[in-house]
Amino acid sequence: MWTNCRLLLFTRYPEAGKTKTRLITELGATGAALLQKRLTERIAHQAKLLAQRTGIASDVHFAGGSRKKMTFWLGAMNCVEQTNGDLGQRMRSAFEHSIEAGAETVVLTGSDIPDISAELLQQAFTSLLTKQVVIGPSQDGGYYLIGMVASQAPKLYPLLFEEMPWSTGELFATTVSRLEKAGYDVAILPTLRDIDLPADLPFAKKRGLL
Repeated sequence: MWTNCRLLLFTRYPEAGKTKTRLITELGATGAALLQKRLTERIAHQAKLLAQRTGIASDVHFAGGSRKKMTFWLGAMNCVEQTNGDLGQRMRSAFEHSIEAGAETVVLTGSDIPDISAELLQQAFTSLLTKQVVIGPSQDGGYYLIGMVASQAPKLYPLLFEEMPWSTGELFATTVSRLEKAGYDVAILPTLRDIDLPADLPFAKKRGLL
């Protein structure tokens, strides 16, 4: 069932002063980087649990640092440096990388959502057995996960990744609207909360990240 599936993890190397910058005023540069480190380690752990249960392998697409630093930090996980460009261009390149390597089903998720579990990731892949696109909305109006079947990738790339309102509260609604207008039946996962702003820090504490 899970042959030729791939999970992509988007994250940033936790270098002080260059990650979670909107939280530096509250946590300091080192504290913000430590939060980034813990968030990434949490999703990486869930990815490993997913692999144990289903055999679905993952790639870590990172910004900042270097591949040597990433593999020293995360161990045996396959780490790929993100390409240049806006978020849409980088996400598209990550999908292309996996699909060109033979993946037939690809799911990409970020590292800012502490409640992503191996079960939820498996649910995303399961939904792609009957749907062509899956998306996980975040409470701020964006999304924390996007996935597709490779056969639809050429048609989906412009719908998902071109001229989108990145980093705004309109992203999820715009994405779903585009997909539905193009005739896609979209699987929607539970809404989860990310950690990106000072107002999110009490939630981070509840999740044991601070």
